[in-house]
Amino acid sequence: MTQELQANPGQPRRKFSLDEFRALLAALGDPQNRFPSVLVAGTNGKGSTACTLASIANASGLRVGLYTSPHLERVNERIRVGEAEIGDDDFGTLFFRVGETAKKLLQKGVLPQLPSFFEVLTAQAMLYFAEQKVELAVLEVGMGGRLDATNVVEPMISVITDISLDHTEWLGSTLAAITREKAGILRPRGTLISLPQNLEVQRTLDEIAGELGVKAINAVEYLPPVSHQDGNFYSVEVNGIGVEVGSPLHGAHQQRNVALAISASVELATAHGFPISAAAISEGIRKTCWPGRLERFESGGVEWILDVAHNPAGAEALHSGLAGFLGEGKPRLLIFSCLRDKPLMELARIIFPLFDEVIFAPIHSARATAMEDLEAAGRATGKPARSVESVREALQWATDRAQGGAVVVSGSVYLVGEARSLLLGGRVV
Repeated sequence: MTQELQANPGQPRRKFSLDEFRALLAALGDPQNRFPSVLVAGTNGKGSTACTLASIANASGLRVGLYTSPHLERVNERIRVGEAEIGDDDFGTLFFRVGETAKKLLQKGVLPQLPSFFEVLTAQAMLYFAEQKVELAVLEVGMGGRLDATNVVEPMISVITDISLDHTEWLGSTLAAITREKAGILRPRGTLISLPQNLEVQRTLDEIAGELGVKAINAVEYLPPVSHQDGNFYSVEVNGIGVEVGSPLHGAHQQRNVALAISASVELATAHGFPISAAAISEGIRKTCWPGRLERFESGGVEWILDVAHNPAGAEALHSGLAGFLGEGKPRLLIFSCLRDKPLMELARIIFPLFDEVIFAPIHSARATAMEDLEAAGRATGKPARSVESVREALQWATDRAQGGAVVVSGSVYLVGEARSLLLGGRVV
């Protein structure tokens, strides 16, 4: 069914228009209208922000749906109610239901094409949330915003995280153009939660918000003081009550994502009557689980650090977040790969100099960067590098070379997901 729903796999194809996606949802009973929602768009940090907000709502006793993408290890990760992923039986039933409905609409001429895999998943997430009677759905936007399948809901709140250049072939080659696509999740007289950004981004956001009469909320009051030095542990004030922030997500960049989640929580409580307390905000932040984001664990005598940084802004956040993690005088290795639509040389210049050696591993994607291009990037940075034939071999090589040191796995979600599965499954010997 997956192949049927992805006509001509590997070939360029256009996305559904939102009108086409709405036609599919209408045939499914318009599940997107049966729960209140929050949309989270941006370039970096949207998954962390969405996950933190959902965790806060869970801690408040609400029945919460969370939709994110992409997944690390299992596609079920993308659709959650509470802390539980959608089960295999429900996933399969809904996947085929959406697929069969789409095929019938295609045969009747209602649809000009079958939906993409992402669109099928988005439809089944909305069906699942409706059937599970969630009290709130937090939806991470897939790529842009304006034309993204998630944008069929009418959000109570639109959250926009940090915006930078990425997916320029789809979203535009300037920050202003990309911002306009992301800002497509805003509604007339709706609510925007954001933080101050790049001047071009901020100017564009302000202009669009003004045109739409949007209530714009700046989450800056929930950031720690500039002088703060104690990682992601600090206090903020929420409606006159002190809240202890203790995020398990590493990196100073996560403070911005946490601030956005707090601000969204406060708005849900004050403007929409959701029972979210200061205590629940603290508890929800503390219980946030979002793997593959500066995730650290020890295995086989090596400290492993997994991070899905796949664009320059993510690479800069990784570079900053690794400060203090990579011990002086100890082996420091990087396992790296990326997709060919990413700015390889820019990523290499940001990340590679931190390491003693770089290991290039192949990833299972038709869009993977060719190994010879990865090797050329290694030579350009002057770092010792080697190529291997599998992610497992890369992990084995790194384990042997980095005893007592650290290995970072980064550059692609595909790479991090496979590496994480092998490491935590004990399949690296």
